[in-house]
Amino acid sequence: MPNEQDKLFASVDALLEQVTIEDGLPDPAERKRLREAAGLSQDQVARALSVRRETITGWESGRTEPRPPKRAAYIRLLEGLAERFPAGPPPAAAVPAPFAGPPAPPSTPETTPPAPPATPAAAPAMARPTAATRPSASRPPAAKKATPKKSGPAAPAAVDPRFANGPLAVLDGGGSAYCVGGLVLDCPAKTFPALVEWALNEAKLGAPRLNRNGKDADPLIVLTDEATERLGLPAILEDRRGLRLPEDHKVIKQLTKAKWKLTKRGFGPWPRIYRPAEGGKRQCVQFAILPWGALDTRSWGNTGQLPPADVAAVLGTYATRVITPRGSTAVCGLELMSALRPPTRAVKDEATGSWVSGPNPGSLTEPVDPAPPEAPAEHPLVAALYPRHHVRTPDQVIDEEAYDWFRPLTDEECTQGYTHAVGIDVNMAFAAAANRLVIGTGPATHVKNPTFDPKLPGSWLVDLSRIDLDPRLPSPFTPKGNRPTGPAWYATSTVAYAVELGAQVQPSEAYVRHETAAYFDPWYTHLRDAYMATMADLGVEPGMSAADFLAAMARHKNIDPGQAAVLSAIKSTVKGGIGKLRERPQGARHKFGEPWPALQRPTWSPHARAELIAKARTNQHRKLTAFARAGLFPVAILSDCAVYLSHGPSPLDFMPHTPDGKPLPGGFRLGVSPGMVKHEGTRDFLWLAETIEIEQINPARHIKGDDAPDSGE
Repeated sequence: MPNEQDKLFASVDALLEQVTIEDGLPDPAERKRLREAAGLSQDQVARALSVRRETITGWESGRTEPRPPKRAAYIRLLEGLAERFPAGPPPAAAVPAPFAGPPAPPSTPETTPPAPPATPAAAPAMARPTAATRPSASRPPAAKKATPKKSGPAAPAAVDPRFANGPLAVLDGGGSAYCVGGLVLDCPAKTFPALVEWALNEAKLGAPRLNRNGKDADPLIVLTDEATERLGLPAILEDRRGLRLPEDHKVIKQLTKAKWKLTKRGFGPWPRIYRPAEGGKRQCVQFAILPWGALDTRSWGNTGQLPPADVAAVLGTYATRVITPRGSTAVCGLELMSALRPPTRAVKDEATGSWVSGPNPGSLTEPVDPAPPEAPAEHPLVAALYPRHHVRTPDQVIDEEAYDWFRPLTDEECTQGYTHAVGIDVNMAFAAAANRLVIGTGPATHVKNPTFDPKLPGSWLVDLSRIDLDPRLPSPFTPKGNRPTGPAWYATSTVAYAVELGAQVQPSEAYVRHETAAYFDPWYTHLRDAYMATMADLGVEPGMSAADFLAAMARHKNIDPGQAAVLSAIKSTVKGGIGKLRERPQGARHKFGEPWPALQRPTWSPHARAELIAKARTNQHRKLTAFARAGLFPVAILSDCAVYLSHGPSPLDFMPHTPDGKPLPGGFRLGVSPGMVKHEGTRDFLWLAETIEIEQINPARHIKGDDAPDSGE
């Protein structure tokens, strides 16, 4: 039997066989250069060496060093790469390379992630050299134009030649299109129809599908202020309510004349321009218009104000790690669900022998009506049952939301000499709740007096008011933390937690789903990996001591503002995507009781949202209870942030440990991974007492400071 090192050498040799290009060697910077020169992602190297992607990140940053037996195998890989990609002589006047975007996200048998071009040799003949752009706010490097070579080795096999120049380009007013990796292309188009043709036929932009049953990502062209003006668009979109260009605008007339179409949302900040597919080939280009507010500052920070090369770097990182943007981060979150679990797949028609489209098992395949208690107030089901201004009671509507709770201070707490209130926040709480969550993928079945089954996702009418809990803890059954007063509707996750607490439950009614799947699993995994890779780039990695983790978190947003913007967008993608599961009517034109467009999506599922939030809230309560057993009780909770009293300003001053110094089992733990916690903020005890007793405001809302921005979680 071969030993582990032999297996690793064989794996490395197999990896080297795939590589044929030019560049190369090992101090940390050289390790990274060699890998990138070979067109290899960190995930490919990690798989070959049987380590985590974060381990490769640590080796390439110099924060950690490989140990035997991995060390010898890693050296063997680097030596092989160095032979193929020797380091060239340094340039006379070195120009720092721009932020090149991340390596590709983790691959699975059904996932082929996009990859940016590895070298300028991959650029098409339209690229031209020009002066470097001005530096970005996030780092000193300037973008460089890529000059194609007349001859040379082929691009690495990992790069899809159809998308050799990456997923997107940012167009400036001079006809330069800035791509991922610092590549800049010539774009001769001066009209919108010409720009669409260029994007589809010459630019080699796009990204491979994330699932073999899905669709390749369309090219994304981002327009700066100058490019917007150059193409004949107004600097400001006058229709602030509809966010659409008038139908009689000359640009829309040009597109119509050229037989291009717009989607139903029209020509707004994120227009999608297409022709019907021919021969199975999509003809569609996504645009983002920066001066019209395409990049919401709540999600992207000041990305929209950066130079074109830096906008391309930030969006390219997001596109490579998450998905090519095609709207707000909420839209991206929802689109990512469908991209990872497409609703349909090719199936063979037994009668004809031909391939046809059929439902994809485990996916949300068609629009499904919600159960009446799950439907929002504007839904036709609700309009048929109640008059317009009727306020539904807990036994008529499910109310699974995140916590918004605080309580008065006890006399004992006021005399214990506490000096601070410290907030701890759960990382990616809702994404973590999505992991292994089973939801219904088909219609609900209405049953009377059922026996509760925790394996059946759905909604249950049950009385949980008789469950006694410590009044210093919020109730796990209501968002406000109040004890239920009688029968109410709950998601399966909530009722299952009541059973875990020892309750004997007897539902009087239920809407259950017999078609089920862990639908969110690939979505969670994909976003977790994107989040962890971005945090690693910001200097925060798994395995840090609590003190080192807190120190790294205190400085992480200042290390690279571009990566910090990506992190904010990833968090907003989680939050917004979950919100889109129960999207309500948009605009004043909607009439009560009439359907709205979102209801036609297979991914419109208020049931799934309720299950997910219920699981996040009960997960949190389980950890609150573990702390309570150690004598620690929260004074306020807002969503995934809990505020505790402390004798010092740090979480280390109050978080309990076992006698041997380890984190309390079952409780909150400091760390970067989803489900672990970070320091949210600290205020003094007197401020807390005044906020609760006098202002009667939830102090968790302002624990970071009155002017602190929302973190996106």
